[in-house]
Amino acid sequence: MAPANMRGPPVDFTAAPHGQAPVHGAYDNGFDPSDRPHLGVRPPTSLQRVGTPQGSRVGSASHGDNNGRFLAAASVYSHSSSGDALVGGHDPQQLPLQPYAGMRPWTASSRSLPLAAPPHNQQQSLMLSSERDAPSSSASSMVGVPPMAAAGAASLAQTGAPGSPKTPPPTAASLEAYRVSIKRSNDPEAQLEFAKYVLEHAQGIADQERNKKLSNKRYEILVAEGFKWVKKLAGGGITVHRTSTAAEAQFFLGTVYSRGTYGAERDDAKAFSYYQQASKSQHAEANYRTAVCYEVGVGIRRDSTRALQFYRKAAAQSNVPAMYKLGVILIKGLLGVAPSPREGITWLKRAAENATPECPHGLHELALCHETDDIPGVIQDLSYSRELYIKAGKLGYLPSQVRLGQAYESGKLDCPIDPRRSIGWYTRAAEKNDPEAEIALSGWYLTGAEPFLPQNDVEAYLWARRAADRGLAKAEYAVGYYYECGIGVNSPDLNEARKWYAKAAQKQNRRAIKRLNELKKMGVDDWMRSKGARPRHNKGDKLML
Repeated sequence: MAPANMRGPPVDFTAAPHGQAPVHGAYDNGFDPSDRPHLGVRPPTSLQRVGTPQGSRVGSASHGDNNGRFLAAASVYSHSSSGDALVGGHDPQQLPLQPYAGMRPWTASSRSLPLAAPPHNQQQSLMLSSERDAPSSSASSMVGVPPMAAAGAASLAQTGAPGSPKTPPPTAASLEAYRVSIKRSNDPEAQLEFAKYVLEHAQGIADQERNKKLSNKRYEILVAEGFKWVKKLAGGGITVHRTSTAAEAQFFLGTVYSRGTYGAERDDAKAFSYYQQASKSQHAEANYRTAVCYEVGVGIRRDSTRALQFYRKAAAQSNVPAMYKLGVILIKGLLGVAPSPREGITWLKRAAENATPECPHGLHELALCHETDDIPGVIQDLSYSRELYIKAGKLGYLPSQVRLGQAYESGKLDCPIDPRRSIGWYTRAAEKNDPEAEIALSGWYLTGAEPFLPQNDVEAYLWARRAADRGLAKAEYAVGYYYECGIGVNSPDLNEARKWYAKAAQKQNRRAIKRLNELKKMGVDDWMRSKGARPRHNKGDKLML
C-alpha cells in the first residue's frame, strides 16, 4: 500500500476538472467505415491530384513493426484568413485549379514529419511556468545575472542578433563566477533565480566530472546548495513569510515535492503545505493548485467548500485555469453548489478572453455551451461557436481541432461540407497523436477526397491501426473490419478480424458485438462468399457497406 503522502500518480494541474465531464459531451460520429459524407460533388479546390500511387493491398500493411511505421502525417495545410486549416495553403476562391508543387499527401507510414509551416503556439506545461530562468538584470549592472544569460546579452549588444554566437554550456567555472556575483547581491529575486539555475544545471555540471563517483558527489552538493537557497528565501521551512519572493520560493518547492524532481522524494502533503503558504501571499497559481488539492484530495482531505473558495480566489486574480474550472463548476452545479449558469458563463467568457496555449479550455467549453439552447441565459449561436473552436484550435487544443474536422466533414456548426478543411483540422490533431483524429483520417483514406487526397487502402488501415493501438474502441472495430474485408492488408483474415472485434466488444462497442454475433451464426463458407465487400455510394449522403 502506498504511503498516505503518495496516492496515485502526480496531479496534472493543467487538466480539465478532475473526474468531471465537460459541460456537454463532445460530438462523436461513432466511426463506421461507412460514415463518410457523399463525395460525388467535388468541392472547389486550388489543388490537382498529387502524383502518388493509389492505395493497394501490399505487403507493407502486414505489421510486425507497427510502432516504427505509425508516425504522424505530413502536414500540407495552412490557414485561411478565417483561421481554418486548409490543404495546400491556398484559398480555393482566389486561385484556379492548378497543381501545387509543395503539397505532399498525409501518410501514416511516413518516416518523417515534413511541415508546410511550423505549428502555431506550441503547448507548454503550466507547471513549468514558474520555473523558467528569467534573470533580473539592468543596463548598468550584470550582478545576479546567470552566466548563460549574460553571455547572450553580451552577444546581443555586439551583434544585434539573438543566439549569435551561441551561448556556452554551463561549467563549474561559470557557476562559480555566478555564485560570487550572487553573494555580493542583496536582491532576493536574483538569489531565487540563482537557486533555480543551480538546480536546473546541476546534472549537466556534474556530468563534466572525471568519473561517476565524482559526478554523483558533485550533483548532491549542487542540489543541496540550490535547496538551501530556496528554503532560506521561502522563510525557513513551512512558515508564513509574506513577500512575493518568498511566495514564489514556496510555490517552487511545492512544485518540486508534487513532482519529485531534483532528487527530492515526492511528498504530496509537503507540496500542499507549500502551496497553501504561498496562497497566503496572494500567489494566484498557488491558490489554484491549493484548490485542486482540496478538490481531489491530494496531500489533504477532500473539502469541496475549501476547493470552491480557493478557485474563487484564484479566478479573482485572473488565473485562467481557475476561471475556466469555476465556470464549469457553476454551470453544472459541481462540488455541492447549486447550478448558477449565468455566473458560470461569465467566468467562462473571461477564461476565453484570456485563453493561452497552455489553457485554451475556456474557448472550447464556451463553444460547447453555445452549440445548444438548453442552458438558461445562453443563446444558441452556431457561428459564434465555430469561431471559438477555431480560436482554440489555433492555440493547439486537440478537442477543438477534432470538432472542427467533424463539423466540416458533416456540415455541422453552419459549416459547408468541405473535405479539405476537415482533413486539415484532423491532420493537426493527428500530428499530436489524437486517436479520434487518426480514425477520422482512416475513414477519409478509405474513400478518398479527390483531387487532393487520393484513396489509399493501406493508409486507411495504418491510421485505424494507429488509433486502435491507443485503445480506441471504434478504431479496434475498424481494424477488425479491414481484416475481414482484406482492406489494406495482404488478404482477408477472419481470425485477426475476430480478435479486433473482441477487443472492441470488451469496451461495449455495439457494432463489434453485433458483428461477432453474426460471425458466430455464419459458417466459414458463408463468410467466404460475403467477405471483401467494398463501400459503395447510394442515393443518399452516406457510403453504405
